[in-house]
Amino acid sequence: MQIGIVHFTSDRGIGPAALAPLVESAELAAYYVPEHGHIPVRRDAAHPGTGGPELPDDRYMRTLDPWASLAAAAAVTSRVALGTAVALPVQSDPITLAKAVATVDHISGGRVTLGVGFGWNTDELGDHGVPAGRRRTMLREYLEAMRALWTDDVAAYDGELVRFGPSWAWPKPIGPLPTLLGAGGTDKNFRWIARNARGWITTPRDRGIAAACLRLQQLWAEEERDGSPYVVALDGVPALDRLARWDEAGVDLVLYPAVDESVSAATEYLGRLADAVRPWAEVP
Repeated sequence: MQIGIVHFTSDRGIGPAALAPLVESAELAAYYVPEHGHIPVRRDAAHPGTGGPELPDDRYMRTLDPWASLAAAAAVTSRVALGTAVALPVQSDPITLAKAVATVDHISGGRVTLGVGFGWNTDELGDHGVPAGRRRTMLREYLEAMRALWTDDVAAYDGELVRFGPSWAWPKPIGPLPTLLGAGGTDKNFRWIARNARGWITTPRDRGIAAACLRLQQLWAEEERDGSPYVVALDGVPALDRLARWDEAGVDLVLYPAVDESVSAATEYLGRLADAVRPWAEVP
């Protein structure tokens, strides 16, 4: 099990090009960022954390583009893994998005993991033309279509919501580019993961993650998938007993929220975090 950082990027505080090298210098394993292109002022969708229209943080409306952020991080690091927790593919054109993801993977030397979500903000999705009640189907087709562009010399896709004819598209990702679903730990979501993704990113509201990992592994085996699902757990404050349980249950990466007020504050925090999780901190 490894330890990394999720940086809720915004136009305030230090940016990815400043923070990612600090994560790498602290000998942590990963740097992840989220995505929100815009937030409609009037929303019917409740935020899963607040239960209403209130947002817990104004960074939701100030979030930096994830692929520009990860490209900036890639340019100033050489080892740290780069990912999204989570991106919202259905808010982009799948061909254009496949190009952006593959480009960042190419310039980073194959360090990208694509964490995706269905999207809790259905008003935000609606502004992008996502049909009501079709988030899961649309995300599945996006991932299938992008994988075709990433792997086939001549790629094509003919789905219900995504279609394009035989096409050339390079660069290809350097290796198999993992896709993870960020969603609640339910059987419905785990079956979707076992059929369509490489693994799971927990949500801040998930509890019983060790037991959930075992259940995901069961459903993974029922789908006759090789190996084990890759699991990323979101955590708040490190607790060694909890980390030990997660490690034993099959969690692969734990992400902690970034401090980004200043370089000095980030450096101090990352040093304390690395010391606190030293049994799992990656040493080059």
